Amino acid sequence: MALLRCAVVGVGYLGKFHAQKYAKIAECELVAVVDSRQEQAAEVAAPLNCAALTDYRELLGKVDAVSIVVPTQGHYEVCAEFLRAGVHVLVEKPMTTTLEQADELIRLAKENQCVLAVGHLERFNPAALALEPLLSDPRFIDSSRLAPFKPRATDVSVLLDLMIHDVDLILSLVDSELESVDCSGARVLTNDIDIANARIRFANGCVANVTASRVSAKSERKMRVFQAQACHSLDFQSRTLTTYRGATDPMVDPEQAITRQEQSFGEADPLFAEIVDFVDSIRHQRPPKVSGESGRRALEAVQRITEATRLIS
Repeated sequence: MALLRCAVVGVGYLGKFHAQKYAKIAECELVAVVDSRQEQAAEVAAPLNCAALTDYRELLGKVDAVSIVVPTQGHYEVCAEFLRAGVHVLVEKPMTTTLEQADELIRLAKENQCVLAVGHLERFNPAALALEPLLSDPRFIDSSRLAPFKPRATDVSVLLDLMIHDVDLILSLVDSELESVDCSGARVLTNDIDIANARIRFANGCVANVTASRVSAKSERKMRVFQAQACHSLDFQSRTLTTYRGATDPMVDPEQAITRQEQSFGEADPLFAEIVDFVDSIRHQRPPKVSGESGRRALEAVQRITEATRLIS
């Protein structure tokens, strides 16, 4: 089978890692990297032995698949051009700025028989992957995603920057529609929301409490999922999953009432796993783990949360 000709559009902080991952995959040929800054493109391209371009349109007809890692406001325009040309697309989250744009990208992907994947990286965290087979009708979810301030991520609110990671994962865990959302947030260092707490209620009764901050002193990414007779505690940073289970007999000795099992996953590369999944979905003509429809659902949920946010002054 011929090599999959790949490229990355936007090779800033995150995009350069996309390029490095493609270069490591035997089934792929990294054709080029693209950035509006020629020197940045050249710096990333040199060690990877690929072309450095400043105009992504030069790739049309020369690649089979691309990662789009430009600022969010440019996602729709760039993705649409590649999909119209029959090129498979992995776009970073959030997939677009509006639901109408998301719907159009999904339509274009179907019309041109292209894979459209969305870069929700936490789905590929080994702790999250290990949680999936353990779940049974979650009833309550509590998540916190805290990060120190970084000026490079302030083109969108903390809801679209950080909270969307947990919202996407929660939507994948709860097999039910959103019933209502409530959120409070505050501006601290930027003109947009920097810290927020949302309460999401699902039609099946499950409730999710989600906190996100980009103005914290430390970094923390944790989630607890409660279901009947069990609580699953995930630490995305340390890549651990701890499961607490209740005894079947409530009258058992208190010291034996709860059992604890911890799984630790050591070093991992979720971005590499995400790109491998994208490539594999193209090769085997199957949906990617995080499809355009999944990306749209996360975007819609975060937009509902944004609209429901009460600003604390």
